[in-house]
Amino acid sequence: MHIGIDKDTCIGAGQCALTAPDVFTQDDDGYSTVRPGREDGGGSALVREAARACPVGAVTVSQTVG
Repeated sequence: MHIGIDKDTCIGAGQCALTAPDVFTQDDDGYSTVRPGREDGGGSALVREAARACPVGAVTVSQTVG
């Protein structure tokens, strides 16, 4: 799994961090970021729900082919 956050689109609503706090957090400016070591989703079942919760669609989740 690969998680992407479009920093140009993110408005800092924080819905991803509220939905999957073990994967997402907010930086000092209030914008969403993926927690270090959780770039692959960390096995969280809530990552896709967090992407859907983003009001501006800044969070993307895709499968990685390995």
